[in-house]
Amino acid sequence: MNALFWAFILSLSPFGELRLSIPVGLATGGNVFIVFLFAVIGNILVIPLALFFLDFIHEHLYKISIYRRLFNHYLNKVRKKIEPKLGEWKYLVLLLFIAIPLPGTGAYSSSLAAWFFEFDRKKSFLVISLGVLIAGFIVTVISLGLLNGINYLF
Repeated sequence: MNALFWAFILSLSPFGELRLSIPVGLATGGNVFIVFLFAVIGNILVIPLALFFLDFIHEHLYKISIYRRLFNHYLNKVRKKIEPKLGEWKYLVLLLFIAIPLPGTGAYSSSLAAWFFEFDRKKSFLVISLGVLIAGFIVTVISLGLLNGINYLF
């Protein structure tokens, strides 16, 4: 039970997400499939929460003129630079961004990117969720290999 609790709670954390929750869940003796399931579900729950939070904060901050000017300036600058490169591949890029479990490429940053570039919410949710599943699988396989290697050494 303790392993599942940590797998779920750490998957909600913006600092570790799956890269931390799955190894900790497995290292504390959790069943591989159940730890994977709890971690992935927790990380998928982040998506609507992050999008809601971004909408809520942005709505209130947008009333402040300096924020509005800076945001619009930055938004236009980044969109002009990046959107033409994404083109029709934007959802595939989003999927690959989250599916490869590197630092800073989790559900939080993917939700931020989808929000910033105004991607369709339903498609973004599905794509980010699929990316979370793929990243969870990769992290689980790597974690099992590392844990087996550590057990072999000791």
